[in-house]
Amino acid sequence: MGRLLSTDEVDPRERLAYWNEAVSDAYVQLDCDAPGGDVVGDIQVDSLATLELSRVTSTAQRVHRTPSLIARAAEDYFLVSIQTKGVGLVSQDERTAELRPGDFALYDSTRPYRLAFDGDFQQYVLMLPGPALRSQLRDAPGLTARGVRGARGAGHLMIEMIRTLAADIAVLEPAAAAAVAQSVEHIVVAGLSSLGTQGVPEPSTVARREQVKACVRARLRDPGLTVASIAAQLHTSVSTLHRAFVEEPYSIAEWIWARRLDAVRADLCNPALRHRTISDLAFDWGFVDASHFSRAFRARFARTAREVRAGGEAGAGGVREVADLW
Repeated sequence: MGRLLSTDEVDPRERLAYWNEAVSDAYVQLDCDAPGGDVVGDIQVDSLATLELSRVTSTAQRVHRTPSLIARAAEDYFLVSIQTKGVGLVSQDERTAELRPGDFALYDSTRPYRLAFDGDFQQYVLMLPGPALRSQLRDAPGLTARGVRGARGAGHLMIEMIRTLAADIAVLEPAAAAAVAQSVEHIVVAGLSSLGTQGVPEPSTVARREQVKACVRARLRDPGLTVASIAAQLHTSVSTLHRAFVEEPYSIAEWIWARRLDAVRADLCNPALRHRTISDLAFDWGFVDASHFSRAFRARFARTAREVRAGGEAGAGGVREVADLW
């Protein structure tokens, strides 16, 4: 169920304070200031499986994510601003990206950043769990605040998909929502990957890593899948396999767990599998310990398995104990 945060009914003297609360509620803890101490705007927030999509329309402002705000709460998200009207600046890691309609850029909530809008603007903003996206990016800190242009390629695909998604998000079935969310993640990664190829490993390393991934995909449901068993199957050493992943942001074991968690998430959103328990689905994808699965799922997607199965919305009871999830 979407929600709308708007200054329309707020006294002008209180609008900036209200807006500070609104952006912190919709995203992460933030501090805003505006010319003349006043801001007029609204934020439409919708959930889609494990990501959130919002549309913010507002007057000029500066938005700050400071070290003190970061220290208040452990909020680990990547945010992607997709400009649709006006011009915006995204600054992080000593870089600044200028976004014009159709462009998008990535920023990381675990480090300070700044957004600047000198006039009226509109953006779509994606919020993705940090661990999930970080496992797909080789050099996340090197990709923040770098604009992906919307005229062609991934940038063009992104803006078209987001506009369509925003129009239809309320009527998507859970299984379709999960598939669309994953597609959005892939387009984000594709767009960011187009920004540069510094540090690309030798083809032999790439080939070896793809061998490992193919082996993992074929045996993903096997609870006995280990790095050692993969090495034996490929007739090589464990150290050779680890060297193939040295340029990646994750180890082989982490990649295996991430793929298993993604598979369970897809099954949880499949109405045809609602008769099966969460534990059955987890064990079917190679997990052997319910507590470990529960912790790993929440760490990757920032939601419990039950919340995802229920449509991505947290229940009234808040965070549940592991036993209650099973």
